[in-house]
Amino acid sequence: MLPALSQRVTAMVMLFTPLPRPVVALGLAGILPQAACLFIAITAPAERWFVLAAGCCYAAVILSFLGGMWWMAGLLTGRTSTDFYAIAVMPSLIGWAALLPWCFGWRWPGPALLVLGACLLASPLVDRWMAARLNLPPSWLRLRVAMASGLGVSTALLGLV
Repeated sequence: MLPALSQRVTAMVMLFTPLPRPVVALGLAGILPQAACLFIAITAPAERWFVLAAGCCYAAVILSFLGGMWWMAGLLTGRTSTDFYAIAVMPSLIGWAALLPWCFGWRWPGPALLVLGACLLASPLVDRWMAARLNLPPSWLRLRVAMASGLGVSTALLGLV
């Protein structure tokens, strides 16, 4: 069992070479907090509200972080057109909007988690759009798909529990 797991991990890491190991390891580890929230929501119903709120905040923060990365990518490559920066601010605004219902006492966070999960799942489309305009390594795009898939699916599932 252990050698088979080791082979799978090695194969996964090879998918993302030539990216530095910390980028791959820490990037994929970013899925763990949401997976933990999902596990706790399912196994400890008394903690449900807390983990839904924590998961919603985490997804909003990560989405905002992605926008910051996109902004910096445009800035570092000397982009002067509005498109990069308009796209880059959208994740922060979406994350903020997803948290607003809580402030008003509306039904929350289930629907917000579904919206955030969908946005996280769609985020590699922006990376692909940017890669057509910037010099991004193909392994970065593969890693982004893996990270966005894991976090997006776990966020959407959290919104359904």
